[in-house]
Amino acid sequence: MLPLDGFKVLDLTRFLSGPYCTMVLAELGADVVKVEQPGTGDDSRRLGPKINGESYPFAMPNRSKRSVSLDLKDERGRDIFVGMAREADLIIENFRPGVVKRLGIDYEAIRAVRPGIIYCSISGFGQSGPYRDRPGFDIMAQGVTGLMRMTGQPDGRPAKVGIAVTDLAAGSTAIYSILAAELLRRRTGEGQYIDISLVDAALAWTVWESGAYFADGEVPQATGTRHRRSTPYQAYRTSDGFVTIGANNERLWRRLVLDVLARPEWLEDPRFVTLSDRMAMIDELEREIEAVTMTRTTADWTATLQAAGVPGGPVLTYDQALDDPHVIARQMIAKLEHPIIGPMRTIAPPSKFSDLPFDVRGPAPWLGQHTTEVLRETGFADDEIEVLYAEGVAFDQHPGLHKE
Repeated sequence: MLPLDGFKVLDLTRFLSGPYCTMVLAELGADVVKVEQPGTGDDSRRLGPKINGESYPFAMPNRSKRSVSLDLKDERGRDIFVGMAREADLIIENFRPGVVKRLGIDYEAIRAVRPGIIYCSISGFGQSGPYRDRPGFDIMAQGVTGLMRMTGQPDGRPAKVGIAVTDLAAGSTAIYSILAAELLRRRTGEGQYIDISLVDAALAWTVWESGAYFADGEVPQATGTRHRRSTPYQAYRTSDGFVTIGANNERLWRRLVLDVLARPEWLEDPRFVTLSDRMAMIDELEREIEAVTMTRTTADWTATLQAAGVPGGPVLTYDQALDDPHVIARQMIAKLEHPIIGPMRTIAPPSKFSDLPFDVRGPAPWLGQHTTEVLRETGFADDEIEVLYAEGVAFDQHPGLHKE
């Protein structure tokens, strides 16, 4: 048994923020029906690389779901969606504000037929405020929240975080908000409207940075791999790459100096005696440490750090990370069979429960793969479904691939 067994979701989201949220809900047991536009579907279906015409990137956050393809601009398609909503527990969308109202499937319209519905909207800037109508993707949110000014090397160009961090922040925020709303609904029977924005979610993650700014007006700057409040805590050059070192308290500083770097004189060096001294002389400390670390390999330093009990490790490329024996031992790569792509790999759910099978439940669907199945569940006869297909209201990209 999974915690969200029986929880029915209609998923109108595209790209990453919403699909990431609904992927997690699906793998916690929810029946997630992804509702997509005929012919094109989720915009991320266009992303390469593709295998047999199917987008591999799309398949990552859209696994474990069903796909129904309906033209919601057609009155019949909208009516079908509203009929599906009568049995749903959650509707989630990430269109620009106002789109679902124009389609006639906004929160108020759905609540009229399903009073206990939970309805979640994700957008770049939220449903209110002077920027509500601006289109907003991850990079715009990273720009307006200051993230791009605090990422990268000092005195360099603004840098984007290496992953779509504000999309993922918004998706994660949506997950816990939806679960909170569902817990409340189970007690009261009342639904909820949830307004999530990429900007708000990203700002909520600036924990240390907001503390420093509210305390004394410090505006966070790009620091490369350095910590803003402590040192040594960064990546240092080695003879063949980089090693991370996290000696961020006095006990670890002493171990680093005595047992790793063999520089006992630094304990009395006025430049480095206290954390405040080390922060004031951080450039010089980096030069001194790298003069030592560049004499040996990353693997050598990693072993020495571990033996001394000082946190540290290699700076890997992504392919090296996925091949790392620890990642493999933690079963973070799942294998599955896609009906079109064939054998494929994906990143497994990260939580390890003692007695809960939290795992990938199936591959991502092709566009409209479950249209007939869901229309039958909604009460349509096969001859009615054929008419909807013939008139372009419903869509199935590969009708010949179904196994009856």
